[in-house]
Amino acid sequence: MKVRLLLLFVICCGLATLYGCKQCRKSNATFNVSQMDPSILPGVDFFAYANGNWIKNTTIPEDKGRYGSFDQLQEENNIHLKSIFEKGAKKDWPKGSPWQKIGDFYKSGMDTVSIELKGLAPIQQELDEIQAITNAKQIPAIIAKLHTIRAFPLFAINANPDRKNSNQVVLSIYQGGLGLPDRDYYLGTDERSQEIRDEYLIHLSKVFILLGNSELVAKDLAKRTMDFETRLAKVSLTRLERRNPNKTYNKVSITEIQNISSQFNWQIYFDGIGIDVPSEMVIDNPIFYAEISQMLNDTDILTWRTYLTWNLVNRYSPYLSSGFVDQQFNFYGNKLSGNIKNKPRWERVAQSANITIGEVVGQAFVEEMFPPEAKTKMLELVANLRQAFAERINNLVWMSEQTKTRALGKLDAMNVKVGYPDKWKDYSALDFDASCYATNVKRAMTFNFTENIKKLGKPVDKTEWFMTPQTVNAYYSPTLNEIVFPAAILQPPFFSIHADDALNYGAIGVVIGHEITHGFDDQGRLYNKDGNLEDWWEPADSEKFNELTQTLIDQYSAFVAINDMKLDGKLTLGENIADYGGLTISYHALQKALNTKKRPGKIDGFTPEQRFFLSYANVWKQVIRDKELMRRVKEDVHSPGRFRVNGALFNIPEFYNAFDIKETDPLYRSPEQRPQIW
Repeated sequence: MKVRLLLLFVICCGLATLYGCKQCRKSNATFNVSQMDPSILPGVDFFAYANGNWIKNTTIPEDKGRYGSFDQLQEENNIHLKSIFEKGAKKDWPKGSPWQKIGDFYKSGMDTVSIELKGLAPIQQELDEIQAITNAKQIPAIIAKLHTIRAFPLFAINANPDRKNSNQVVLSIYQGGLGLPDRDYYLGTDERSQEIRDEYLIHLSKVFILLGNSELVAKDLAKRTMDFETRLAKVSLTRLERRNPNKTYNKVSITEIQNISSQFNWQIYFDGIGIDVPSEMVIDNPIFYAEISQMLNDTDILTWRTYLTWNLVNRYSPYLSSGFVDQQFNFYGNKLSGNIKNKPRWERVAQSANITIGEVVGQAFVEEMFPPEAKTKMLELVANLRQAFAERINNLVWMSEQTKTRALGKLDAMNVKVGYPDKWKDYSALDFDASCYATNVKRAMTFNFTENIKKLGKPVDKTEWFMTPQTVNAYYSPTLNEIVFPAAILQPPFFSIHADDALNYGAIGVVIGHEITHGFDDQGRLYNKDGNLEDWWEPADSEKFNELTQTLIDQYSAFVAINDMKLDGKLTLGENIADYGGLTISYHALQKALNTKKRPGKIDGFTPEQRFFLSYANVWKQVIRDKELMRRVKEDVHSPGRFRVNGALFNIPEFYNAFDIKETDPLYRSPEQRPQIW
């Protein structure tokens, strides 16, 4: 996963302890051949060949839209996280201690009787302030108030490293304010987009009824909200446009943004969020802010109140009474993704804690789940992968020596973080009690917003993490030029002390290589070794890179995901490049490792090379609901699991040798059709 500058992730691989000696972990320590379907030839469908029996015998849990290796690992992690929360809730801990914060937050979230009795009370003050709006001049102050509790109508803000001066923090402002996950849902003419718009209107109406309106009034308010958001969608950048870091980097002064958006008083807004007016800021889409200004001028106050009310309630529905929780799940969980039922309440509360006080929970998680030896072993693997990538760069025939030298410099400068932060965030100023869940969430949201905004104008803290240790994932940050691997991913099936090298390199090795390659994909390559946007490539090398990656675009755009819905090869390009690079780098690192010791024989009937590729396919095994698949094809920068296997592997020459892929096999690609990018 590549960290986006907003860090909302904002999340490459959706990737639980390394030395786990418990029986449940040993069961996943080696590749299980029983999950394979040998009746399918590798060259016909390697995804099904490697995972077919597992797919046939796996039912998607009712609370999930898809289920696979990552979900299995997260389930194991959740068992340990639940024990942490229950430990915190079992006794009265010293006030202000990490265990008190964990325990009181969890108790408040599990106290459904109190939550039902409180109803809308935790956000009533904000609702009243919205209803008190009488003219457009009051709106910037209300927007600021909502932003401080991390409800983000219209746009979102964040203090990040400046993309062209990565040692300094700058205020970044991003288009937003939509209730649907993507602007194309509002504008698409396809059947699925229309179906979702219809369901969204029903959802909006039901929420407004929950707020006390009659059915007739609720329908009117729903239409007002939809019309308002559709207008925002029309001036929003597409997901593909947002992948261009130069297009979304527009540095402006207060005077310039005020001229762009003249009806929105930015001075009042900045006063409201509690900061001095920045001397400069970065905006992503000037046209969007010009439209906001026009909407302040020509949209009636009732519509503004309606939209702001909806935005606030939508943000806080998971923490309110059951009517709001159930209605939000009905649309976002069921209608959009096809889930049959919501996740267990304890799991939802735990997820909220991970978002709001993630590093408090993370400290407890690491103490139980991540021994120091794991960090050492992981750093050794990273070093091996980095060396293999350096050799690959040196051997590229299409790249000039000048660009190679700079690429090697960037690779050498790449920072590595493993397991957990060396310096934990200080939550001492954040106070919780067990009496009100939504109030605790609101306090945490305000605390986190304030802590982020405090960074403005200061040097970047390069020790900071943007994922918690308990997150089953990994990421690359282009502005920090660093790869980060939380503790939770360093478990089977990704990595295990009990597994042979081939399995580890095929799983966690590819993950490492994937994240390294993000520094050199179509976006990452635009940043230099210091994390600044800079064109450091020789022009001819850029042209050749674009030519090679166009082959990937064409390959993935030809894949049919479901019905007549194809993948978007341009949207998924960065992840597809990273999959290709991760496989290539890790395979060659494995060969170096095998050459330093007595070469092992077959295990379970497979050579090390075969086990490497089977391990990779095992990482991406999954079953997925139709609605969830359609949603992800439209929204996700990652290709679905089937195509991360069948798409990437058939570009790797060594894969053909390992499984004797024939020219007559359906997925065969000639050498000329396989781009050698990294």
